[in-house]
Amino acid sequence: MNDRLNDPLNGAVRTVAFDALTGEELDAWHRLRAANPLLDSPYFHPGFAAALHAGGRAVRVTVARDAGGEVRALLAHHREGALIRPAGWPGADFQGPVLAPGTAFPPLRLLGGGVRAFAFDHLVESGPAFEPWVESRRPSPFVDVSGGLTGYLGRASRSGKDNMAQARRRAARAEREYGAVRFAADVVDDEALARVVELKRAQYAATGVADYFAEPGRRELLTRLMRVRDPGFRGVLSTLHAGPHLVAAHFGLRADGVLHWWFPVYDPAFGQLSPGWMLLRELVAAAPAMGVGRIDLGRGDDEYKRRAKTGEVQVCQGMVTRSPARLALRRARDSMVAMAKASPFGPVLRHAVRQVRGLGR
Repeated sequence: MNDRLNDPLNGAVRTVAFDALTGEELDAWHRLRAANPLLDSPYFHPGFAAALHAGGRAVRVTVARDAGGEVRALLAHHREGALIRPAGWPGADFQGPVLAPGTAFPPLRLLGGGVRAFAFDHLVESGPAFEPWVESRRPSPFVDVSGGLTGYLGRASRSGKDNMAQARRRAARAEREYGAVRFAADVVDDEALARVVELKRAQYAATGVADYFAEPGRRELLTRLMRVRDPGFRGVLSTLHAGPHLVAAHFGLRADGVLHWWFPVYDPAFGQLSPGWMLLRELVAAAPAMGVGRIDLGRGDDEYKRRAKTGEVQVCQGMVTRSPARLALRRARDSMVAMAKASPFGPVLRHAVRQVRGLGR
């Protein structure tokens, strides 16, 4: 059923399934995204929502029009009972409405028809409309790779330069000890992708982080994205071998000149070589030939991100709701999460935290 409301400018707002969007609405999605530099991440491309929806995880899209009937904004999301979340959650590292610069999206108009809240955790700051519901902000670093490795080294921090130099020396060592080092920037390889998921799940288990791939549909999503060969949007699987060994790999998303660093992994058996840095160095060097000018590393305070980044943007966490009780419950949950992360007993406490993550719904 479509929810029809009126926005403050007297334009219609409707919510429909992704595959019920009209050609006009899809054209508007592409046009609005192309006109707004803040939305160049692959997560804002309709190809990402299409892949999610095709996999059986329903994507709904709220479409807002102006008084003249022209599409001015779209927001893709999933519905979970009375709660909606951005499309791709919890794996979407950039979130928010697709709209032209300077356009205000009415967040409260997302509520209605049984929807009581919209929760976000990587919202791109695109205007003041969401400000009353923002609870915190965190940096999301990126690497400017224009000019390839030479260009990067000219703008990198001392730490970034040092790690790249070490990666070069370790690649030479890997070649001496294991055989020729081979890098593939963008391949379709089911076996390598399965290894990425296997290594990532082992990393989740070792660190006590919730296993993103515990749901089989998410593994299938990566396979589906890997097979997309659209030059404007695609999944990108990059691999690094030393002799016969896959020492590091990465699966990410690409839209035009932006590559999102999504699921990087390395084989712990080769940890002494810092293969993750070796892989990143190869990607930076290959960027011009790939047509990539920026690699988004995603939100997080990982040490390698702090060392590698050339800049960062802010992403927001919060919830749009009319319910004070719901907000209070969410803030209590977030306090517990923060306490678990700060505690020396973090790995134990994180298990308990995961049991109450649903409290914010």
